[in-house]
Amino acid sequence: MVHIRKAKPTDAEVAVPLIMDAIGNIAEQMTGETNPVAVEHEMITLFKRQDNRHSFLNTWIAETGKDIVGVMVFYTGAQALQLDANLVEWLEEKNGLPVDIPPEAHVDEYYIDTVCVDPRFRGQGIGSLLLNHAEVVACEEESAKLALNVEIEKEAAIRLYKRLGYQIAEPWVIYGGQFHHMSKRI
Repeated sequence: MVHIRKAKPTDAEVAVPLIMDAIGNIAEQMTGETNPVAVEHEMITLFKRQDNRHSFLNTWIAETGKDIVGVMVFYTGAQALQLDANLVEWLEEKNGLPVDIPPEAHVDEYYIDTVCVDPRFRGQGIGSLLLNHAEVVACEEESAKLALNVEIEKEAAIRLYKRLGYQIAEPWVIYGGQFHHMSKRI
């Protein structure tokens, strides 16, 4: 039985590798690091903080018993403005260089930043459960629109999202990568 709950700071060591698996090289942009060990360390730091998009406060955990089997990072496009401003401030203070974080959502959307299921548990519907949970949360918050970005070459993911009612709304570019911005009215 899969249970979905809000993340806790103590989930960092298991949740962060899943988040990094989903966002790939974007983790380097989020941390200002290129060494994989340093990237993971800084992502754990960000996860344990309360003021950025990859905080535990914006993360949902799918678990079976005591095993974390999936994660979803989820927030509003309006919240993203402040979350990213906080991240920019942290990165600029840390590295002494100007930073630009491209927006990933419109302000009127609930944005699913990241969904990742542990490879050992894929194909069991856990990703769909997390996405359905996003709908429940968005409805509770009276949001009428969910959105996510998916790399244009990830055809299996695009099929899943379409099967769940998402439509390709527009092209989107994140750090030079080409994405489909997909949305769903709920």
